[in-house]
Parts: sequence; structure tokens; C-alpha cells
Amino acid sequence: MIDLDDLDRKLLFALAKDATQSAGALGRRFGLSQPATWRRIKRLQDAGIIKGHRLRLNAEALGFGVTVFLGVKLARKGHISLDDFERAVSAIPEVQTVEHVLGLYDYRLRVVARDLPDFERVLRRRIMTLPGAGDVEANVLLSEERLPGPLGVSLGD
Repeated sequence: MIDLDDLDRKLLFALAKDATQSAGALGRRFGLSQPATWRRIKRLQDAGIIKGHRLRLNAEALGFGVTVFLGVKLARKGHISLDDFERAVSAIPEVQTVEHVLGLYDYRLRVVARDLPDFERVLRRRIMTLPGAGDVEANVLLSEERLPGPLGVSLGD
């Protein structure tokens, strides 16, 4: 783990808000040269603090009006391979994330569907037929707010 100074935190916050910003633009914003900004960003990448860049798609604009968080408890009859379940559930296009969790359920899935009948179809025909699928609990997403991330607080400019 590397020590982060205020400038590192400002760069991380700015990149978390918009990862398409160039090192030159960020440098001008924070009083650094483009090469100095690029070196800082590279150091944060090399240290594993910046793991990559993601493109966030608007599911609703793509026709997926329903997002459901699904808790899945694996059936305990027989010895179910976690790898088999994860591989099978990851192959379902409507499943956006697969998280192995500790608690009441073994997995937490983020599932998108066109509408509730479409979600029911995905649940019945794809998810409930997976090897080891047992009890499930569905929570329909009503709204979502994007938070600044692991830095916790907005550092401003």
C-alpha cells in the first residue's frame, strides 16, 4: 500500500467521476504538468489502487427497465461446486454482477430485465435451473445514487 497525499486523492476523485479526463486536463485543473500528472496516475495504477476503467451503460435506455438484486442460497443436497454455479450464472446475459457473500445467502446477483414478466422468465428458466440453485430472495431496485467511491468524502477541486 502506498501513502496517498491530498493531490492523489483529488486525482482519484476526479477520475472516479469521469475516467475519460486526460492527464493534461487534470494537470491544468490541479496545477501540475501533464507528465507529472501522468506519472502520478501511473503510480496509482502500478500500486493497484486504480484497477481499470469502466464504461457505465444506461440499462433503461437500452430497454432494460427493471433491475433486481437477487440473493441465492445454494442447495446443500449433494456437494455443489461453487465454480460450477459461478460459471453457469456468469453465462446468463441478464446477470450483470455475481458476488459471493457471507450471510443468509451465498450469492448476490444484479439482474436486469426488460420488465417484471421478463425478469420472471429469466428467474424461472435460467437462474432457478442452475446447478445448486436453492432459495432466492428478490429485491427490485427503485432508485440508485452514485456515491463518490471508497474515498468516502468529496474532496472538491
